[in-house]
Amino acid sequence: MNPAVQELIADEPHRVLQLGDTEVVVLGTAHVSRASADKVRALIDTGAFDSVAVELCESRQRAMLDPDAVGRMDLFSVMRKGQAPMIAASLALGAYQQRLADQYGIEPGAEMRAAMDGALDNGLPLALIDRDIGLTLRRTYRAVRWWERMGLIGGLFSSVLSREKIDESEIERLKEGDMLESTFSEFAEQSEDLYRTLIEERDHYMAAHLRRLAANPETRCILAVVGAGHLPGIAEQAEDHLTPPDAILDALDQAPPKARWPKVVPWVVIGIILAGFAIGFSRNPDIGLQMVIDWVLINGGLAALGAIIALAHPLTVLTAALAAPLTSLNPTIGVGFVAAAAELYLRKPRVSDFASLRQDTTTPRGWWRNRVSRVLLVFLLTTLGSAAGTYIGGARVFSHLFGG
Repeated sequence: MNPAVQELIADEPHRVLQLGDTEVVVLGTAHVSRASADKVRALIDTGAFDSVAVELCESRQRAMLDPDAVGRMDLFSVMRKGQAPMIAASLALGAYQQRLADQYGIEPGAEMRAAMDGALDNGLPLALIDRDIGLTLRRTYRAVRWWERMGLIGGLFSSVLSREKIDESEIERLKEGDMLESTFSEFAEQSEDLYRTLIEERDHYMAAHLRRLAANPETRCILAVVGAGHLPGIAEQAEDHLTPPDAILDALDQAPPKARWPKVVPWVVIGIILAGFAIGFSRNPDIGLQMVIDWVLINGGLAALGAIIALAHPLTVLTAALAAPLTSLNPTIGVGFVAAAAELYLRKPRVSDFASLRQDTTTPRGWWRNRVSRVLLVFLLTTLGSAAGTYIGGARVFSHLFGG
């Protein structure tokens, strides 16, 4: 190993892998750390490496190079395609990382940008070795149970609401491999499926990608920059000399199979509720009418409550209240789409809202103040309200049939 490289990585979490004739130095970094970014640039400047690999996919690289791209999105198209939850989650993740970065005056993912800039300045090939973030999230969503999904969402947005500051020394200590291994082990005990898709599969993927890069006879020394928590997994999986790397990458690039039964569930629920209405009216028109009134009040009321929590326009609240009882009986369109479209019409986002979106979403107040993020909140909260109203209202409807 180059002596300058050896000296620079001596006190850093790292692994040195020998893959055939190629030496791979895998450097573990903290994603919000000034020291990590400086170390990456210093390593590349030694001239010891002929290739640089980073824990990024094309989507994340585009987001880093053009961070304001989300501000140019077509909100109506986003909602129509059902991408609002993904956009909201991306903003929440970015907000949490940005909030940490703002404490120390360093850009989120600065170590990855340092690697990209260093490769460009030194004329070195740059490899993006991580799996597409959208595919990872889809596989994760399919892998975990519904109550775990709710916990993920709650934890994600609670990270935005939390104002607790983190000492920079704590961030540096997160680079200690043993601590991260211990953290991930505890994580795996809580949700093995979640750990597998978010961490383990990506370890396999990045290790296979490094093996494929190392197969290039012109490559002699690679610097791989990854989050420190991936070091043990990548090192272990890189020892797989039996499975061709392309086979591993192809398998892990497969989209999760779409579950068929959840598509049937809404129609089954609707059929049961409509059957309840029919039975109620056949027994007594007054009972049937009361069932309809309860359905409208509960479903429309909870959807309207979601709009109120989102601080939607009063006419948007009314739209949610009127639309929810009907859209709940038609799975092809949701009240979230209708309410968000009304909010977009009544309070068109200004250029300044798109320009300040990334910064506004770093604070709880900003989510409600910015007209773009508020539309996303209207979509999400009215959808949740109507979903709750469907089951609560359905239970109330059937209570009338059994003397409730």
